[in-house]
Amino acid sequence: MKKNVLIIGAGGVGAVAVHKCAQHNEVLGDICIASRTVEKCEKIIDSVHRKNNLQDKTKRLYARQLDASKSENVVKLIEETNSGIVINVGTAFVNSYIIDACLEAGTAYIDTAVDEGPDMINTPYPWYADFEWRRKPLFKEKGLTAILSVGFDPGVVNAYCAYALKHEFDKINVIDILDVNAGDHGKFFATNFDAEINLREIFEEVGYWEERQWKECERHTQSMFYQFPVVGKHKLYLMGHEELHSLSVNLDVDTVRFWMGFSDHYINCFNVLEKIGLLNHETVTTAEGLKVVPLKVVKACLPDPASLAPGYTGKTCIGNRITGEKDGKEKEIFIYNICDHQQCYNEVESQAISYTAGVPPVAAAILIANGKWDVKQMVNVEELDPDPFLDLLNDIGLTTKEEK
Repeated sequence: MKKNVLIIGAGGVGAVAVHKCAQHNEVLGDICIASRTVEKCEKIIDSVHRKNNLQDKTKRLYARQLDASKSENVVKLIEETNSGIVINVGTAFVNSYIIDACLEAGTAYIDTAVDEGPDMINTPYPWYADFEWRRKPLFKEKGLTAILSVGFDPGVVNAYCAYALKHEFDKINVIDILDVNAGDHGKFFATNFDAEINLREIFEEVGYWEERQWKECERHTQSMFYQFPVVGKHKLYLMGHEELHSLSVNLDVDTVRFWMGFSDHYINCFNVLEKIGLLNHETVTTAEGLKVVPLKVVKACLPDPASLAPGYTGKTCIGNRITGEKDGKEKEIFIYNICDHQQCYNEVESQAISYTAGVPPVAAAILIANGKWDVKQMVNVEELDPDPFLDLLNDIGLTTKEEK
């Protein structure tokens, strides 16, 4: 297959993906990074050269302008760049256009988050099958590989589930995905990735898979404390999250839940924004007659997540607490990763949230290129052999650890 890579998206995650592809361009070939704002792409390329992360300097690393909301634009760029793999790390609002372009151009597809429309708020559970999964027959018919939602969560946590089922359990009963950022960016309030996506995610009602049925509750109404390795004890809130959808379908498991850590300060800021209407995703008209979307205004006012990296300190911990049975006995493990903000900045000039989301799609691209994950159909990560993926991540920056 053609090995050149097209990376769509020039935010914090896109920057990490470019650095990591550049470090492994002997496998991935020429690398093109594309975004609506080509200047952002060029800054990332400057960063790659500044950190001396382009391994094979005979290979190209270059930028192109792209409006990915039109499939024909994406098809044209795939053909121009002779790309065999597309890594979509842009906004999830354009997933469907890029997927359709890959189908037309005959190119492997990777993303890090499920497709969603700008008007999708509190869509009834389960909703995953309404979007990317509808194209499963087309990818299989054309013999093309598509690996969905291969960031960290979703993505690596899905592989943790597959690893646990393969190596640690005869039967899994409960999966609790736990995500805490114990770092400090020094800002009064900021989101660690796209503010519009992040705040919408927290704004929505909570959906979770429990006792083999979908349940819902109000946001921030269920919480617990958990003692994490390295980063210590943190309060976590039950949230809806996209990996619950595929895991509940692809694994024979009673319960899958997602928990994320938030400080009291973060919750207070979020509640104020929500109560005064600034998380509204619909258009409003100002007294001057300007039409604006409050949530987009908030995004414009908050720090760019990529700008947080230089002064970020501390660590993240993301992992799965899994309970089940092995040889007729009850068993529990915690399988996880610790990522250091400062170390990430030293390597790729990004913070750990972007790093944990940006490294896994590059690992997936390498596994497609070398044939180990070139499965010629559309899959979620838990449907693939987790061993080569986790082994590769160990080698390229995201180490998996386990407590039993």
